[in-house]
Amino acid sequence: MIFTADSKRILILGSILAALAVMIGAFGAHGLKNIVAENLLQTFETGVRYHFYHAFALLFLGILKLNLPQLKTNLISLAFAVGILLFSFNCYFYVISGIKIFAILVPIGGVLFIVGWLALAFGLLRLK
Repeated sequence: MIFTADSKRILILGSILAALAVMIGAFGAHGLKNIVAENLLQTFETGVRYHFYHAFALLFLGILKLNLPQLKTNLISLAFAVGILLFSFNCYFYVISGIKIFAILVPIGGVLFIVGWLALAFGLLRLK
């Protein structure tokens, strides 16, 4: 199996984002455990969980691209990556800073996750 530039880029992005999820999750579990309220810790953990889901989705997408090189992946990978930034990172920033604007931006990231999954579904439907 030969890597395409797209599949390699997506696999590298997914790997880096997964590593970040581990580091951020460890920080939340050990560094924030006794500092923030339980409900805020749950918000942080939700950010980490969705961060992992979509880092894994990027890895899956990179492998899928290897087997289906005609699949258009730019919108999908962009939606997942920006979704992680807007959903997960805004959860993290909100918990750490208490600034409400970060919490208000979280749903935009959720919408991007949905866009990515639907783009994947439509992309697969278009394949012959």
